[in-house]
Parts: sequence; structure tokens; C-alpha cells
Amino acid sequence: MDIWTRKKRSQVMSLIKAKDTKPEKLVRKLISNSGYRYRLNVRSLPGSPDIVLAKYKCAIFVHGCFWHFHEKCRDGKIPASNKSYWRPKLYANRLRDIKNKRALMKRGWEVLTLWECQVKKQQGYVSNRLRAFFDKTIHCDVKSVKR
Repeated sequence: MDIWTRKKRSQVMSLIKAKDTKPEKLVRKLISNSGYRYRLNVRSLPGSPDIVLAKYKCAIFVHGCFWHFHEKCRDGKIPASNKSYWRPKLYANRLRDIKNKRALMKRGWEVLTLWECQVKKQQGYVSNRLRAFFDKTIHCDVKSVKR
């Protein structure tokens, strides 16, 4: 049983943003502080990645734990009410994410997925993941150009 009326639940859900979320802004700040330039939500790429470093063919997704069904997180659970609606919807979101990531990789892009819970609670971990991602993708690319 939901604690809110249908109207109130609809109002609350409509306030959830798809772009410029706090976790996205934190990741963008970390990237900017590292000296990299990026573009946001590039629609011409599969899945419209949240952050794109086109020069290096790097795409970064910052997924919300609920909407992208992060099973390893407390927020990535199917709601108890109306499971017949939420289960197919959240699984479809997850399958779409996998399909988009594969499509990007097929085009030669490197893809990193960060989760909302990681960005909010483990910023050191996220910084290390970004650093490792950039070391693997960008610096390898630069070395190959110098040869």
C-alpha cells in the first residue's frame, strides 16, 4: 500500500529530473577539475550519454539507482505496490541500457557507468574510477598518436 494518494504520487514522480541531477553535477565537477572538456546528453549517440568526451570517444552514464534498477543498492528495488507495472518497466530500462552500451562499444567508444549511490556516498571511489577510466582510454589514445 502506498503512503500517498495517486495524485500526490504523480506529483512527486513528476519532480524527478532526467538531466542535471546532483550526481551528474558532481561527476561533471570532478571531470572539469581534471582539465577535460565534455558535452552533455549527446542525442546522436545511442542512449544519449550524460557526459561525452568526443575527442577521446569516451561516454559516461550516471544512472539513478531506482530508474536503472541497480540491484546492489537499497534504492534499486521494485516497489511493493503495483509490481505488475514496475517490474517490466524497470527491467526494460536495464535492457535498454545494456543495448545502448553495446551499440556505443561497437562504434569504438569507451563507456563508463557510475551509479547515483556511488557518486553520493563514495566520492573517493568515483574519483578513482574516473582516473582509471581516463588512464585506460585517454592516455592510451595519446600514446598511440605520438608514435
